[in-house]
Amino acid sequence: MLSWDEFDKPEEGTAAKPAAAQATAELSIEKLDSVGDAAAHEARAVAADDSDAVARAKAALNELDVQEGLEDLEGAAARVRVDEKRMINCRADLNQLVPFKYDWAWQKYLDGCANHWMPQEVNMNADIALWKSKDGLTEDERRIVKRNLGFFSTADSLVANNLVLAVYRLITNPECRQYILRQAFEEAIHTHAYQYCIESLGMDEGEIFNMYHEIPSVAKKASWGLKYTRSISDPNFNTGTVETDKEFLRNLIAYYCVLEGIFFYCGFTQILSMGRRNKMTGTAEQFQYILRDESMHLNFGIDVINQIKIENPHLWDAAMKDEATQMILQGTQLEIEYARDTMPRGVLGMNAAMMEDYLKFIANRRLTQIGLKEEYPGTTNPFPWMSEIMDLKKEKNFFETRVIEYQTGGALSWD
Repeated sequence: MLSWDEFDKPEEGTAAKPAAAQATAELSIEKLDSVGDAAAHEARAVAADDSDAVARAKAALNELDVQEGLEDLEGAAARVRVDEKRMINCRADLNQLVPFKYDWAWQKYLDGCANHWMPQEVNMNADIALWKSKDGLTEDERRIVKRNLGFFSTADSLVANNLVLAVYRLITNPECRQYILRQAFEEAIHTHAYQYCIESLGMDEGEIFNMYHEIPSVAKKASWGLKYTRSISDPNFNTGTVETDKEFLRNLIAYYCVLEGIFFYCGFTQILSMGRRNKMTGTAEQFQYILRDESMHLNFGIDVINQIKIENPHLWDAAMKDEATQMILQGTQLEIEYARDTMPRGVLGMNAAMMEDYLKFIANRRLTQIGLKEEYPGTTNPFPWMSEIMDLKKEKNFFETRVIEYQTGGALSWD
């Protein structure tokens, strides 16, 4: 275990601190600033034993214009006040994390870190044996597994690309950016998990990873999401006008409310239903972990969307409300079509009609979560056990089936 006390002890055979060092140690905090600045300046001087490369490096730094770099940091000239922070189009310094304006964003970041897991922790041996067994799964069940791995292996990559290439740059609140960094990493874990399942089961990787090109019900969902990324992923796209702000808001609704808030639900319900029947338990366990991550992503996105509406009420006009409603309804329709394609007949205690009811129930929730009216009144949830899975408080110990333990930082060996 590292101990910082060791750094204060003089090494054997070394002399005691010189008087100048002792004097420096006794300086006040105010004087330390000037002494430190002078010491840093002295370090820049070319020494007799410096190589030519070192001497040139020091000389080049003498030409560094510090102000030129600082001008790229908006608001860097002053300390940030909480009331200056905004979700988009903020002119305060987005590199200053605190003071927080949105405590909920920081809490979601902490919750995401506490929810950390890795695919290799899940034991896939039972799944491998079942998948290889001729009588282990029906053709309907095998088709469901393949279809879902085909869609999800691409979908989480699309989400990650959108976050990294567009959303992170355009959100100007630092605590929200902190969560987005965590979410982007989780999307990478999810893509890793699907790859791990595909590899463990010995599937044809080309077939699975190319479904978004080859299977219409998969391709339509991917294509629908991509059209909302085209403009904002352009490096020259910036918010700041009513139209560009609305374009960014459309992207957030498409990705959080539809791609993560609707497009995942049919497949997750199918795979988790398998797990409840003691089939493909390793794959189902990974989907359970992913679903919990996605639930947090969804809740974060809803909060961001609603906060943008609060801070920019002019964006949420009648036309934008109608457009948001249409986006959610279109997403619901595409997922209903996907459900019919993956379940042409009853399987796993469900059928396409039940799934359609479930998706309409989910759509109503997405609409009301962003302040819109329900479009499928009276629809109920035919799969109440899905709510149980997403509610951490009602579940068993989340990680009690994990294969290995993590090492904490203090337990790591540096040898």
